[in-house]
Amino acid sequence: MALGAIGVIVLGGAWWAWAAWRGPTIPTRAAEIRRVVPEGTRIRVEVTNATSVRGLARRATLYLRDLGFDVVKFSGVDARRDTTLIIDRTGHPEWAKLASEALDGAPIESRPDSAGFVDLTILLGSTWRPPPQTLHP
Repeated sequence: MALGAIGVIVLGGAWWAWAAWRGPTIPTRAAEIRRVVPEGTRIRVEVTNATSVRGLARRATLYLRDLGFDVVKFSGVDARRDTTLIIDRTGHPEWAKLASEALDGAPIESRPDSAGFVDLTILLGSTWRPPPQTLHP
């Protein structure tokens, strides 16, 4: 009986030490991500990394998809930009504004392209910082 009580005390102490070592649970921005694209609306987006940061277009793609954008292509270019630019290709300024708000107020330009497949082209600049990564298995 005494041996069982000692075992419970040891296990309880080990659990307490592990919880104290791990620290408090800190909520991240990832938990705050919510869909901004209205249900039933499909906004096709192309994301282009115009920085030297590897993988930035992929991170932006995952983030924008969490927000409800339909990212159909992501890539990189050799040209470098400091600021992110959103290009409205189909004349939907309200869609470009949604993307701008999601990307920290990036400027918007209208360059209609009736032959294009996307509604928005996003050129990521070096000043844009992605939010903490969410789990994407």
